[in-house]
Amino acid sequence: MDTFWAAAAALTPPIGVGVLFAIAIRALMNADRNERAAMARLEAEEAAAHAQAPSSAAVRPARD
Repeated sequence: MDTFWAAAAALTPPIGVGVLFAIAIRALMNADRNERAAMARLEAEEAAAHAQAPSSAAVRPARD
């Protein structure tokens, strides 16, 4: 039984580090996904605002 506890004690730190690494990578992936969604929303809003703005051809030229 001592061999089991020795093996468990030897494997606990690497497993803990692996779990922390997985949590960190998951947080990075979620942050990237949220940032991409926010950028897509921003670009869509800018495109909609640009589409609603009058074009330069529709603006009357200034008189000299």
